[in-house]
Amino acid sequence: MKNALVFTGLFLLVLGSHARADVFNMGPGLTSLDTVYVGDAGNAPDPTTGFGEVDYNYNIGKCDVTTAQYVEFLNAKAQTDSYPGLWWQDMPTDCGILRGGGLEPGDPYFYSVAPGWENRPVTDVTAWNAMRFANWLSNGQGDGDTETGSYTLAGSNGVGPISRNRGATWYVPSMDEWYKAAYYKGEGTDAGYWLYPTQSDTAPGNQLPDPGNSANYYNNGYTVGNPYYTTPVGAFSNSPSSYGTFDQAGNVRQWSDTLHAVSPSGLAYYLTAGTMYADPISLLSSAGEGFHENSYFTDPGLGFRVAEAVPEPPSRMVMLVPLLFLSIPLAGKPLRRRLRSASRGASWLTALALMAGILFLSQGAVGHVPYERSPIN
Repeated sequence: MKNALVFTGLFLLVLGSHARADVFNMGPGLTSLDTVYVGDAGNAPDPTTGFGEVDYNYNIGKCDVTTAQYVEFLNAKAQTDSYPGLWWQDMPTDCGILRGGGLEPGDPYFYSVAPGWENRPVTDVTAWNAMRFANWLSNGQGDGDTETGSYTLAGSNGVGPISRNRGATWYVPSMDEWYKAAYYKGEGTDAGYWLYPTQSDTAPGNQLPDPGNSANYYNNGYTVGNPYYTTPVGAFSNSPSSYGTFDQAGNVRQWSDTLHAVSPSGLAYYLTAGTMYADPISLLSSAGEGFHENSYFTDPGLGFRVAEAVPEPPSRMVMLVPLLFLSIPLAGKPLRRRLRSASRGASWLTALALMAGILFLSQGAVGHVPYERSPIN
């Protein structure tokens, strides 16, 4: 009983520090979840693999989800065994996530990260639990639901395929979204693809500090040895993709939400991308199509990153309708005369509307409109 009281006290301390979980604003020394913008909507696919074509703009995680970020999720949503797979028994050795509490029936669990693992990618996460993390983000973190949102999971844990819901906000990237962010050269819709996600057609090195075109993989030796093998996310800071992502070569493979196949028994297999414990050939763009795992598979070399929807801006014609309406009184009179009149206060709103329309047309396009994230619960 004494031990139970001690663990309960520790749980309350941990719970207090995680009551308002916010993976976008982690504490000092911890990597926050951040995204980069992937534009060039309507780009051509890679003719070699057929992957990479995406007809909309989106945001994708700059890095993989980290162990510390996932612990925020666990402390918010895994205090009981309702979904025991959110934490897996191999996590303490594979990615440093420790679980305490639960010594007596009804006692809640609490989670922490062993020193040195905080900013390394979380591993041993199933495809469906990666989707639960995305649902949690979509629903505002904190007490946000894990079973509805971008995916409808309804308590399921490994049987049958799950697809992304219409209107999804945060989600596990599809294979095409992941592939484009990794290999596409950007700056246009027919720019072509790099062979490696470090903006290079030459195989990367694997040494730190990063001289450029480098990644964490096995190349006559590991970048980092036992017990970690993984590097902190973004450690290869001089080797981003064209869009500014890190670690899409090496470190860990990552789930996509693209269904590869469904077995006769209904078991879903999802494509994965990236690699770890592998040779340079496995980092090639052509290697991604060869990886797929069943939805409840876990592995010390398999993690995930998330992506975020970007609302499409309204068309220029729609935005110009009120401007044209307001500018009707200007018809048939010289612009200069009207502007002088506006400066005297006679028709300032009309003149301002017309000038805004002229400026808007001169820019030629609407800028990126960021998605407004849900408030933290």
